[in-house]
Amino acid sequence: MKDVAKLAGVSTSTVSRVISKTMFVDDKTKARVEEAIKKVNYRPNLVARGLRSKSGNLIGLLVPEVIHTTFAFFIKYIEESVARYGFNLILCNTHNDPETEELFIDSLLRRNVDGIIFSRVSDKSRVLRILENTNVPIVVIDRALGSENVHIPAVLLDNYKAGCMAAEYLVSCGHTEIACITGPLDILLSRDRLEGFRATLEKHSINLKNELVCEGDFKFDSGKKAIDCLMAAKKRFSAVWAQSDLMAIGVMREFSRLGFSLPDDVSVIGMDNTNLVEMVTPTLTTIAQPFQDMCDTAVDLIMRKISDGEDILYKRVVLDPVLMVRESVKKV
Repeated sequence: MKDVAKLAGVSTSTVSRVISKTMFVDDKTKARVEEAIKKVNYRPNLVARGLRSKSGNLIGLLVPEVIHTTFAFFIKYIEESVARYGFNLILCNTHNDPETEELFIDSLLRRNVDGIIFSRVSDKSRVLRILENTNVPIVVIDRALGSENVHIPAVLLDNYKAGCMAAEYLVSCGHTEIACITGPLDILLSRDRLEGFRATLEKHSINLKNELVCEGDFKFDSGKKAIDCLMAAKKRFSAVWAQSDLMAIGVMREFSRLGFSLPDDVSVIGMDNTNLVEMVTPTLTTIAQPFQDMCDTAVDLIMRKISDGEDILYKRVVLDPVLMVRESVKKV
């Protein structure tokens, strides 16, 4: 292979890609490599090549943070779903780092996995070039690519609708002074949720004051810290929507520490419907994501491509959120 690479003036990885046909190689480069193969009479080791190309029915899954409750659901349900097809899962924790994400995807492709499902880090992700130049089935789940990348298949929640649903419920309970704690705003779903929330409040002639919008990171501690942000604004509010259950529980903990009674003094609504919502007092009203349906749909798209060769490009499945009413929101 090194001789072929030297003669063709390319890297050994390019030679490998031409032989394995796992990633796109332009026609001119491909022709040079194939000509060099003929000249040096190169015959790939079919046993070794077979071991590489037959990956053992492997699906790669990339998530930004394995210990986060939301991604724990994705891991659980995707692993169960691929197992039903007789496949195994390779799990990659990208640590919310775009460089690590890029390295993992490249590594999975070099392992010749049969498919990849991934929830991207943020708008800072740098993997579009790789995604567009591979023949391996790839499905984005949860954290969408922008509208300009609709050709890449995705399974998503209707996050705009989730924001609408949270606002509509708070307004129906009589709240007019409302705060919001978002996820990171370099993630599209956070912006979609905020946009739906704001638009629905405006429909009811309620202005979501900028001082009552705080950016969090979906984690417990950022929910606690956001209360400092909201209290410093010195603006009245009777309810808070936090864009994750972990942040909502952080909000509840901090309010309790400060001597507020929930939901009598302030109402809180979350997002996700994780298994934590029944463990707190009061139990948390939240917007549920259909985690299992999302995971099963993503795996089904991959398997349809693998088994039937179905063209899954431009497939964009958007699932609806569900309001789960419990005890943390008071009617006023």
